[in-house]
Amino acid sequence: MRTILHSDCNGFYASVECLYDPDIRDKPVAVGGDVDKRHGIILAKNQIAKAYHIQTGEAIWQAREKCPHLVVVPPHYDRYLRFSRLCRRIYSDYTDRIENFGLDEAWLDVSGNDADGEEIANEIRERIKEELGITVSVGVSFNKIFAKLGSDYKKPDAVTVISKENYRDVVWPLPVGDLLYVGRSTKKKLNRLGVYTIGELAAFPLSLLRENFGKWGDILYTFSNGYDNAPVMHADESTAIKSIGNSTTTIRDLENDEDVKMIFMVLCDSVCRRLREQGAKARLVAISVRDRELYSFTRQKKLSTATDITEEVFEEAMALFRANYGWQKGIRSLGVSVGELVPVNSPIQMTLLRDERKRERMERLDRSLDGLKRRFGSFCVRPATLMKDPVLSGFSPKEEHVIHPVGYF
Repeated sequence: MRTILHSDCNGFYASVECLYDPDIRDKPVAVGGDVDKRHGIILAKNQIAKAYHIQTGEAIWQAREKCPHLVVVPPHYDRYLRFSRLCRRIYSDYTDRIENFGLDEAWLDVSGNDADGEEIANEIRERIKEELGITVSVGVSFNKIFAKLGSDYKKPDAVTVISKENYRDVVWPLPVGDLLYVGRSTKKKLNRLGVYTIGELAAFPLSLLRENFGKWGDILYTFSNGYDNAPVMHADESTAIKSIGNSTTTIRDLENDEDVKMIFMVLCDSVCRRLREQGAKARLVAISVRDRELYSFTRQKKLSTATDITEEVFEEAMALFRANYGWQKGIRSLGVSVGELVPVNSPIQMTLLRDERKRERMERLDRSLDGLKRRFGSFCVRPATLMKDPVLSGFSPKEEHVIHPVGYF
């Protein structure tokens, strides 16, 4: 039988920040965005702040209404990356089957180890606390889904075992929303069907789940019944990247096409630099737009030729925007992403309708600029149009973007 662990660092960002500043360790601490740049939400909080019911994702002003003496510190992603790597180094002493789920979570397959799963989990928990100064909660189970439920079941600094003998008693009474990938809308739909717990989902007829959720119904049934048999990836494996994107909430509302042009230039530069780093080209460009009243939409376009050229992605993004927005309201945030990725050396169809020599020059220019920006930073070379409003365009998503969990699938 498999033995799977899921290790989850408790209040990861906030815990790391408290290590760097001992004066705030005994205070309610949250890591938050920059209010002046309208990124004023809670990204993480420590255990003391949780006692005040501070919620990840809520506005900082809302959090301060609950806890006026809340200490809010800016994020430092370089620190979190370092501690994530240090945790992974400890995990590697027990297995070479390690699959990250974001910076602060990882699955480990310790099947066949001389020690049992609970013993290994407790040893990892103690080592991370002693060697790194942060705490983890670890779930131990026979599949990845229940192992993750175990790491969420008891926090902080705890180990929970969910076995084939006890999972009906431990897992099935839990709210259905605790199951991985049962988000707000899926939960509401399940509730309308009379499903409120994971056990009720496990007992729900598969035919009705398929009728209401399509193929996703099979996944919900599999997860809730403990039938998941997905492997934990080898430490050397990497998940295939399916899309690359950046978005930003702007420091002021955008009022015209020129404002949008500046933001898209910055976003497309970041997206295409990341695309080239991955050795890929994209066949799809998508944009997201949110207005000042928080209404949002996305639009996408499939390209006739795969590209990693910044100017081409920018032109497609602007064309999508102009075709779909009429400036009834100012814009609060924009995003650009590319998808349907193919290897950079994939064959392309030549055409007389396109200047191929110009495309080659643009590719060489992009790669030359990439080299300069790697050495001297993203602001060393910038299009002149960005100087029309250096405050609005003065952000660098390439360095500042938040790292989110990769998909389970």
